[in-house]
Amino acid sequence: MDDKFPGFSEDVFKFLTELKKNNNRDWFNANKSRYENNVSGPMCDFIAAMGPRLHKISKSFVADPRAHGGSMFRIYRDTRFSKDKSPYKEHIGCHFRHVAGKDAHAPGFYVHFEPGKIMIGGGVWMPPGPVLFKIRTAISEKPTEWNKISRNASFKKHFDEIKGDRLQRPPKGFDKTHPLIEELKRKSFFVLQEIDPALALTPKFISEVEKIFKASSPLMAFLTNAVELKFN
Repeated sequence: MDDKFPGFSEDVFKFLTELKKNNNRDWFNANKSRYENNVSGPMCDFIAAMGPRLHKISKSFVADPRAHGGSMFRIYRDTRFSKDKSPYKEHIGCHFRHVAGKDAHAPGFYVHFEPGKIMIGGGVWMPPGPVLFKIRTAISEKPTEWNKISRNASFKKHFDEIKGDRLQRPPKGFDKTHPLIEELKRKSFFVLQEIDPALALTPKFISEVEKIFKASSPLMAFLTNAVELKFN
């Protein structure tokens, strides 16, 4: 399988900028072919090209290039329980999740586009209680291994810290005096690196994504093993 990708069109950012100003069905339907040709189509091509590169890092993560139901997130918002009834997301992204994962709560690598910004990284976002408990338990029981991740030279070159919103108080069942209690309070665990959006318009983009995914792999391996899944 070809692992080369020529880069995105400049219109990917123009489209997202215009969508932000015209987040309605009439505008989107009038520009749907543009979305398919310059946004979702190239994103699917990028996902397909990432497959062989991703498998060099871990064969347990999936690059599914389908436009619907694959690695690319839907652009349509779920507005059922939201006061904001804007029908479309004003960003695009793809999530290379673990083969055992069924949704975005599984460990995964991530690429995010919005007007003037691209972020790349990986982790686990708002996992359900039992999964979160396993991750916290692993951190609690393996503090040296957890600290070693953020001290890794390649990791530090790409990421400032492991991120994720925290609880106000220590989670139930964990020692409030634990040296990593601030980490144990987290409800998500992820890293993101912001890159120059212009890079996405070049063939170098896919290699940069691979490099950042590789740098995040110590964290990804820890999270994957913590939830009793295979990393390699």
